[in-house]
Amino acid sequence: MSDPWLTVIGLGEDGPASLSPASRAALDRATVIIGGPRHLALVAAGDKGKPWPIPFDLAPVHECRGQPTVVLASGDPFWFGAGGSLMAQLSAGEWVSHPAPSCFSLAANRLGWRLEDCICLGLHAAPYARMRPVLGRGVRVICTLRDGAAVAELAAWLAGNGHPNAEVTVLERLGGPLERITRGAALPAPVSAPIAVAVEGRDPGLPRASGLPDELFQHDGQITKRAVRALTLSTLAPRAGEVLWDIGAGSGSVGIEWLLAGGARVEALEADPVRAERARGNVAAFGLAHRHRLIEARAPEGLEGLSAPGAVFVGGGASEAVLSRLWEVMPKGARLVMNAVTIETEALVLDWSARQGGELLKIDLAEPVAIGRKRAWRAALPILQWSVTR
Repeated sequence: MSDPWLTVIGLGEDGPASLSPASRAALDRATVIIGGPRHLALVAAGDKGKPWPIPFDLAPVHECRGQPTVVLASGDPFWFGAGGSLMAQLSAGEWVSHPAPSCFSLAANRLGWRLEDCICLGLHAAPYARMRPVLGRGVRVICTLRDGAAVAELAAWLAGNGHPNAEVTVLERLGGPLERITRGAALPAPVSAPIAVAVEGRDPGLPRASGLPDELFQHDGQITKRAVRALTLSTLAPRAGEVLWDIGAGSGSVGIEWLLAGGARVEALEADPVRAERARGNVAAFGLAHRHRLIEARAPEGLEGLSAPGAVFVGGGASEAVLSRLWEVMPKGARLVMNAVTIETEALVLDWSARQGGELLKIDLAEPVAIGRKRAWRAALPILQWSVTR
């Protein structure tokens, strides 16, 4: 790498004491040093120091292009740090990075946890619900938090979301002279940032199989029911890196389970504003809002501008126009799954399956209901499922 103008330096709580010779040299020759007030103080940046603007903005870094510049970050800049954001607008020859041990590494070493067996989350600027899909009995999570108040907030979230017995360890200012480790959520004041929290689950988490209980979702009755959802997810076959188009999202349950099963992202359409808001709430409650985008629109109009799908689920609003447009815009190899309930939609499915092939599955389900002192089977509306690969 020839003469990069930007050096990103990972800084520990011991300040310059553990910096490499390359990091020290970069600080000496820099004309501008950009970082948080705490980082600037640790390296005694003086007149060279330039704090990050509030709200956070990368513009001050790019304005320094061409002159020796240092950006200070906590620990490893590319492990929930500013490194990835910075590099989005830079070419390879413009920068070099010198990392320090991350707070995740330090926390694992203090606790004697195998880091490869832990889940690491950056919750300093993200909702606590990000923990919901991953936390379960015996699961170890290390996460960053924004400040001391967030420790009590996280403890309250755990208690209210199925994990009241989780073991919590709070780790403050790891790697420096003010390091402190406290087991339990209650901390004496003041609490010093940066803060990492280690959580070990003692309660059951979410089931891993598709077909979560319907009561986990807010809905108005318009929801793909549990058993049908499990069959639908099995047919959609989520794969890593793939996007799902969820047409007629309703409660958002199919899209949520697509993400929980390993799909990368969801692009959803829901025309009803009340249902759309309810679906967004469900997505947020599962900690998946960063991977799910819902547009209040109908198909086919709302399809324009969506990321290319690996799979498409049509849960509502099916028509000849919708299927025709889907068939035009779906990439080769994408999978389409459609559940038909009404006679009219079933006729549409039968016509399209005759033309395009694929597989048909008739789903007939029944549940027991009380009749006096005995029970009988009550059949649900039959569903005709069509799946096809473009």
